[in-house]
Amino acid sequence: MKQFLSVHDAANIDFLVKSGLSFKKNPLTNNKQGKGKRIGLLFLNPSMRTRLSTQIAAQNLGMEAIVFNASQEGWAFEFEEGAVMNGTTAEHIKDAAPILGKYFDILGIRTFPSLKSKEEDYAEKVLNQFVKYSGIPVVSLESATVHPLQSLADIITITEHLPIKNKTKPKVVLTWAPHVKSLPQCVANSFSEWVNAWSHSEFVIANPEGYNLDKRFTKNAKITNDQAYALKDADFVYVKNWSNYNDYGKMIPVEDDWMLTNKKLENTNNAKVMHCLPVRRNVELSDEILDGRHSIITEEAGNRVWAAQAVLSEILNGLS
Repeated sequence: MKQFLSVHDAANIDFLVKSGLSFKKNPLTNNKQGKGKRIGLLFLNPSMRTRLSTQIAAQNLGMEAIVFNASQEGWAFEFEEGAVMNGTTAEHIKDAAPILGKYFDILGIRTFPSLKSKEEDYAEKVLNQFVKYSGIPVVSLESATVHPLQSLADIITITEHLPIKNKTKPKVVLTWAPHVKSLPQCVANSFSEWVNAWSHSEFVIANPEGYNLDKRFTKNAKITNDQAYALKDADFVYVKNWSNYNDYGKMIPVEDDWMLTNKKLENTNNAKVMHCLPVRRNVELSDEILDGRHSIITEEAGNRVWAAQAVLSEILNGLS
């Protein structure tokens, strides 16, 4: 593996899942694999789980992990080619990224979309310029459109709860949830992309009218505006808010109640409930779900370490 920007860098998802679960059982199995190697974790946006889990994963492999909160501690980056830098930006990515390539063996980048220009966000300009100019393997710690480390952890979590009795394929539902502000499509895009590529489930996406995701991520998933219909006989329910894709970044008013509750789960197959966190309690998900027997959200978050460790191990294999 030369880099990890999306599911397209995962040649064999089942192998990565197996690797992650193996590390979960024996975290220090390869604790000398990264000896003498250094990973830089560059955050242009806030993070808790991604930052900590990736640090732990790197340390489990014997790597040194250095975190830099660029949005707070560094110069403002310029990403435009040919820019006349007489404004607020102080350092061009063409100057910064090659230096990072000298300091580190692997570079992790965390950035969010602006939610202002769909064209710019979906071109992944920020992430791709780090890839272009750093000269070393880059790992996405979430980008403008996807969050692959989260999605790999999600697939690991689902795999741990298989098989489902009397089913050859579990029914996995991604359902939209309310929120108090516009959020990116990253997690929903990424989860859709990975579940489709994994191809071991029946996949349904439920969202209100006007909230359909980009088809390049949803592909052949069944899409419905009827949450109750989607939830029927579901084995796993992934809850996430996302803003409008077509009227980009906007929040269209939704009249129906989309917050998941125990009542709504009665017609599922005793479904396990997932969420990437952080979560707005009693807005996106009710307390009764989050604190109840259906939730595997804490376990899911714990698996972030093993997803990152599986990915870093594969990249280290390519460096040796």
